[in-house]
Amino acid sequence: MASVLEELQKDLKEVKVLLEKSTRKRVRDALTVEKNKIETEIKNKMQQQSQKKPELVDSEKPAAVVAPLTTGYTVKISNYGWDQSDKFVKIYITLTGVHQVPIENVQVHFTERSFDLLVKNLNGKNYSMIVNNLLKPISVEGSSKKVKTDTVIIILCRKKAENTRWDYLTQVEKECKEKQKPSYDNETDPSEGLMNVLKKIYEDGDDDMKQTINKAWVESREKQAKGETEF
Repeated sequence: MASVLEELQKDLKEVKVLLEKSTRKRVRDALTVEKNKIETEIKNKMQQQSQKKPELVDSEKPAAVVAPLTTGYTVKISNYGWDQSDKFVKIYITLTGVHQVPIENVQVHFTERSFDLLVKNLNGKNYSMIVNNLLKPISVEGSSKKVKTDTVIIILCRKKAENTRWDYLTQVEKECKEKQKPSYDNETDPSEGLMNVLKKIYEDGDDDMKQTINKAWVESREKQAKGETEF
């Protein structure tokens, strides 16, 4: 029986094939989001597996496993709050004791449509939060972070020409809510999320979009039947 990691790798292969064949922007955007999500899940699964291999002292007695403070495993941040003003969108992440770590251990990388937070060596663990496809473009130069007591604040600077209210933090969240897409559940079969995305795109698409998906799907299956892999 295939492991979760193997199933995720198969899903990633499928998405890459479809993304390569797709020519419609809407299809490519949705597939790119799914590709990033699957790659993050694979990375997390591999990190979890590497932590499950304790070093043995001898052939009979396992050694006590002590996680080095500088290389602790990474925890994915999923809980946060956010609000907005005329100039900024602020994301609030609660991390107990974060104000006590060196400021250089709190790193944030911004792009026009994403941010990536990494907090290193907080109580022997690393904490990560990656948000792609922000609802609106932001000013990278004007965006920043603040560390308060037990809290990290990500400050996204609105572009001067962009003054509309954000009803959602990301474009994916907007599409999921407005089109009632099935929510992603990490406990379910990893293939279900991908199939739901493709099914929804197909149902909502025009004839050109459906033809593109059908063609990519057939070519993907033909490659699988011939035993071609990317891993």
